[in-house]
Parts: sequence; structure tokens; C-alpha cells
Amino acid sequence: MSQHKPAHHSNVSPYLIVNGAGATIDFLKEVFDAIELRRYPNDSGGLKHAEVKIDDTVIMLADPVPPDWPAVASYVHIYVRDVDATYRKALEAGAASVQEPLKKQDEDKRGGVKDPGGTTWWIATKGE
Repeated sequence: MSQHKPAHHSNVSPYLIVNGAGATIDFLKEVFDAIELRRYPNDSGGLKHAEVKIDDTVIMLADPVPPDWPAVASYVHIYVRDVDATYRKALEAGAASVQEPLKKQDEDKRGGVKDPGGTTWWIATKGE
């Protein structure tokens, strides 16, 4: 086992700086069954760093710290077992629809939602 990274981390992790990182973590737990790994609060009650794991991937998050670390709109693609059910679950958890799940030219059925923190999640299930 290599010592260059924590055992439960993937080699590449998205780092999301969002308004309301704590609420984003709650959204990820509710919609994608994320497991919270770490949470470090800042002095103002927000988060200076947090990590969640969704299946085989760690996602890092923080609240913005202007002017050096502003919130940035991000797009994340995630494969799930049932795109339709996950899409509905995301809407119930407060996300806004970007695109209802549909099958286009590739083999995936894909839909999109924007969470309350501003991240757009492209949700897909590989077609048969």
C-alpha cells in the first residue's frame, strides 16, 4: 500500500468551493448516500475544508474565502444505478432541474440538476 495518499482516497478528487458547503454535504448524503470523512469548520461557522466519499470517489468542499477563494460554479458527472430515481431524489432534496433524464446519442441515459449551492450534477446510468 502506497503512503502518498490516505487509503480511502482516489487519486483525483474534485474540490468544490460553494456557498453553503455544509448544506451541499447534506444534499450529497441525501441524494448520493455520501459518507462524510472529514469536516474542519472555520472561525465564522462555515467550512474551511470537508471531504465526503461517494462510492469510489472523494469530493472535497469548502465555503468561499473572498477574495482569494471565491465560490465557483462547477459541473460534476456521476454514474448511479438508477438515473430516474436519483434525479427525482435530487429534486425532492431541493435541486433545480437542468435536464430531465433522457437517452441521446451515446450509451448513457443522463439528466442534470443544480444543487442549492450552485453545483450542476450530471447524473447518468449506462444504457443496455
